[in-house]
Amino acid sequence: MSMISKDTAFMQLAIKEAIKGYLNDEVPVGAVLVSQAGDILSLRHNKTISYIDPTAHAEILVLREAAQKIKNYRLINTTLYVTIEPCLMCMGAIIHSRVSKVVYGAGDSKWGAAGSLYNFGNDTRLNHQVEIIEGVEKKLCSSLIKNYFRTKRKFYKNNIK
Repeated sequence: MSMISKDTAFMQLAIKEAIKGYLNDEVPVGAVLVSQAGDILSLRHNKTISYIDPTAHAEILVLREAAQKIKNYRLINTTLYVTIEPCLMCMGAIIHSRVSKVVYGAGDSKWGAAGSLYNFGNDTRLNHQVEIIEGVEKKLCSSLIKNYFRTKRKFYKNNIK
C-alpha cells in the first residue's frame, strides 16, 4: 500500500469541494487553504451563481474565510490547493494576501494567471512571488470541469432554439 503525497491528499479535498459545486450547478472549482503546520484553514467551492457575485471564486472564498479565522489579512506561510489554475483576479488576491505556494490541478489556457496565459506568481515586478506547482491530480480536475461544460453545452443546444 503506497502513501499518497501531502499535495495529492489536499488536492483530493479540493476535488471534493469542486464536486459539491458541480452538484449545485456551479462551475466545479474547489480550493483548500492550508497552514505551514498542515492545518486546514478553509475549504470552499465556487459560489458565483448562487451568491450572484462574480468575485465568489473558490480561491477568493477560502482567502476571505481563512483571514477571518486567523484575524489577519496576511496569509503568510500558507499553501493554496485549487483544482483549476487561478485566474487574474484570484492570483491578484493570492499575491496581496502573501500566500506562499499555489498547487493546482488543471491549467486554464483562457484565464490562467499562474503559468498558462499569464505568470503572475513569478513576476518579479510585484512585491511578492508565489511558488507554483501544477498538474497535481490533473486528469481528474480537468475531466470534472470539461464534463461540466460539455453537459451545459448539450443542455443549451437541445433546449434553446
